[in-house]
Amino acid sequence: MSVTVEQLVEDFGFSVRSGKKGLSTRITNSQLTRPGIELAGLFDYFEQDRVQIFGSKEVTFFNRLDEDDQENRVDMLFQRTPPAFIFSRHVEIPSVFLQKGDEYDIPVLKSRLRTSELFSTLYQYLFSKLAPRKSVHGTLVDINGVGVLIRGKSGIGKSEVALELVRRGHQLVADDRVDIFEREVGHVLGEAPDLLKEHLEIRGIGIVNVVRLFGASAYRRSKEIMLVVELVAWQEDMDYDRLGLDKRTEKFFDTEIPLVEIPITAARSVPSLVEVAAMNTRLRKLGTDMALDFSNAVTHEIERKAKNRKKEK
Repeated sequence: MSVTVEQLVEDFGFSVRSGKKGLSTRITNSQLTRPGIELAGLFDYFEQDRVQIFGSKEVTFFNRLDEDDQENRVDMLFQRTPPAFIFSRHVEIPSVFLQKGDEYDIPVLKSRLRTSELFSTLYQYLFSKLAPRKSVHGTLVDINGVGVLIRGKSGIGKSEVALELVRRGHQLVADDRVDIFEREVGHVLGEAPDLLKEHLEIRGIGIVNVVRLFGASAYRRSKEIMLVVELVAWQEDMDYDRLGLDKRTEKFFDTEIPLVEIPITAARSVPSLVEVAAMNTRLRKLGTDMALDFSNAVTHEIERKAKNRKKEK
């Protein structure tokens, strides 16, 4: 996985001050560096595949060096060919960087963000772009803050369920194909491929754009997957979980995500069932397990009646 410097410029609105010929350079490392010890002359630990971030601290230290040291240190930085140099909002770019940018064809960029915001936002962006990904078949929706991946055989009605959920005020993230990546263990995010963003495929109607139909609030670019809902056709001979005590999970990368199976019949309102499953997942994350509470209440009642019978004897 990689992202070009030009993509970075477009997505963040960076100003290109020099080194325009290097905009096609590919970034393969999500880690960033603020070169401090390098400006002091120590390059033993320099990682050349990292984007270099300059804030007020780095530039203030740099300005205290004499001209010969400035020229030497900057040349040593550029000789190691990092993908780009980015200067934060309130920092004036030293002229030697502009000169070396054109000389080495390495982009020197200016951001409108403060250093800390630039560093954290850019890291999150690069991590999401460069993280290992895979595609899964299904529809991802955001139901009151709970990312629900709806799966099932082709034609079972995943997109129709998503359309009804969007109509009720929830948000579509991706339909048919969901690209997922693990931000960290325990957190898997999903988003739509570029070509499918904002779109739903409804059999008999065709492709619809949910933003144009329902407004911008009907769509979300990405969402953490907190629940997997598997839609299956009802079978009379199947023994379905009736209490909710069967805790099943689906593993994506190194993360286990709760999974519920919802059997479908003509009499069941599937969008409502998916909504309830999402709300139940949120309650469990907040520490309330209704199925377990009910089971404990039943057990307590059985024990109470047993004690009463002993007393009567």
